[in-house]
Amino acid sequence: MTDILPSGRCPGALPVDGGVRFIVWAPEHDQMALRIEGRGDFGLQKASDGYFEATIEGAAIGDRYWLRPGDSSEWLADPASRWQPEGPEGPSEVVGSDYEWTDRDWPGLRIAGQVVMEMHVGSFTPEGTWAAAMDKLPLLVDTGITLIEMMPVATFRGRFGWGYDGTHLFSPYHHYGRPDDLRAFIDRAHALGLGMILDVVYNHFGHGNRTADFSRHYFKSEENDWGKVLNFDGPQAQGVRDHVIGNAVQWIRDFHFDGLRLDAVQEIKDECPRHIVGELVAACRKAAGERSIVMIGEIETQKAKFARPEPQGGMGLDAIWNDDFHHSARVALTGRREAYYHDHHGRPQEFVSSAKFGFQFQGQRYDWQMHARGTPARDLGAAQFVHFLDNHDQIANSGRGMRVHQLGSPARTRALTALLLLGPQTPMLFQGQDFAASQRFLYFSEQGELDDAIAEGRKKEMTQFPSLRDPAMESRVMRPASPECFAATKLDWAERDAHGEWLALHRDLIRLRKSDPVLSLQPNARSGGLDGSVVSEDTLMLRWFAQGSGTDRLLLINLGRDLAIRSIPDALYAPPEGTEWRVMMSTEDPAYGGAGRAPIDLMERWTLPADCALLFGASRAAPRPAPEVAELKAFQRDLEG
Repeated sequence: MTDILPSGRCPGALPVDGGVRFIVWAPEHDQMALRIEGRGDFGLQKASDGYFEATIEGAAIGDRYWLRPGDSSEWLADPASRWQPEGPEGPSEVVGSDYEWTDRDWPGLRIAGQVVMEMHVGSFTPEGTWAAAMDKLPLLVDTGITLIEMMPVATFRGRFGWGYDGTHLFSPYHHYGRPDDLRAFIDRAHALGLGMILDVVYNHFGHGNRTADFSRHYFKSEENDWGKVLNFDGPQAQGVRDHVIGNAVQWIRDFHFDGLRLDAVQEIKDECPRHIVGELVAACRKAAGERSIVMIGEIETQKAKFARPEPQGGMGLDAIWNDDFHHSARVALTGRREAYYHDHHGRPQEFVSSAKFGFQFQGQRYDWQMHARGTPARDLGAAQFVHFLDNHDQIANSGRGMRVHQLGSPARTRALTALLLLGPQTPMLFQGQDFAASQRFLYFSEQGELDDAIAEGRKKEMTQFPSLRDPAMESRVMRPASPECFAATKLDWAERDAHGEWLALHRDLIRLRKSDPVLSLQPNARSGGLDGSVVSEDTLMLRWFAQGSGTDRLLLINLGRDLAIRSIPDALYAPPEGTEWRVMMSTEDPAYGGAGRAPIDLMERWTLPADCALLFGASRAAPRPAPEVAELKAFQRDLEG
């Protein structure tokens, strides 16, 4: 790792021949004491760059240790600890990296072609461990998932939480298992053909973090919504950059993650000539070597530059989450436009724009925030936008943690699922979404003395939704620190069999997405392989052009009542010459819980069912005699009448 970090130093306790090398960054202090349980106390030597270092002969893997900066009387865990077996307040433990990997031939992944599932390890199974989750991986492969996006696993306070309040970034959370359990989990995923990326948080540190005891330079004076902003560009910033880049590289090199998802990138403040995100992404790619990795960002401000290569003024990310698509889908499903759903109407044009261009807001006024939102992103590829109907934030933000299929009608949910999984952008599901899990996903966090403050903070955050200010609703929102709140989120895997129609829908749509020679190309408007238009107030049309691979595809999605179609004056509706449209898939198929598939002939009058998605392929047209003159005139008289 030292060959990648700018300073050439890697903080933490690293086993070496005959002992362990301890490296700690604490530029304001003149001394640093080390206590190894069962071995005694030692002093570390300070270098000119603010690092303390010592190699302790005889120290070994499994030793537990503490650090004491300066003249403090308190022994603390190592800020770069690789393992906190008793949590943030306990001792650090020296761990090795002698795990015997079996994924030597794993080539890694690229963003194109991926179907993502977001996973929270603690609620993914009743046991909430990597060992238990490993047994479920074949089921994800059966569904068609290709890439798991694991919610943060850095050590945090308490017995349960989302993971976004990490205190020790290098240390995997002890309640999920030991570090080698995480390695075994990823190794097994690779053996099954599954990629694995990790959600990481570099915009703040969590409650109980003690890095400031080692250096005040870890933070700026300003704060964001979650805590103090990290110092990436102020005095002594190099140590902070080493800490964060070293952590990112660790996940790629030592744990074989196939990339990272960077949380709330807009809150990573850096005015250096080379932004920390660009430097971090480049370091991760270097650490991966010949293995391809996928780097994704969550960027609320929708700045497209983060997904452009560094030589083009970007940050090098492969993809960005697209909230615009989610917000439009949620409004289409529920009709509700509270809070940050204010600028979305759930209309067909919004979905056409998302399919063609990704972000809907690319620099125009955003009324909810009373200023421009986003930047032009039409040069980005379709795969560079991650689309979803559910994610951890959006489910929990519904107050009672309701999933997408619990908020609207089954038929409309099926239609929007088809739009998600057949559309050209990179689709992401939330754990259990593929089988319509009934378990809610709530905000849960156990932080001890902060539990009351967190409950009040969460309540205040939810007041942006007027309906959640209702005392009757407020009383039903579960307390984040309650064990019952956490237990309510744990998946019941027996539902996967019980909800077979939902599973069949997701499995078949993903199979179509992967196997179809046209859909699998993931074209957008820039590539010339995709176009779309509005058919009616509630109906949209997407047209894929084969461009030499198979035949064209047409997707019609009705998010309203039955639509009687006599003709559609739109060239996108016309099949290629010598062909006619034939149904390939209908979300109203009884196999998916639908009301049935009526015969459809687009050269005749027909009815597009309510809340339905229909995919058509172009096939050779059968001979069709023209109507007789008398028959045609009689038909025209009927129309005039």
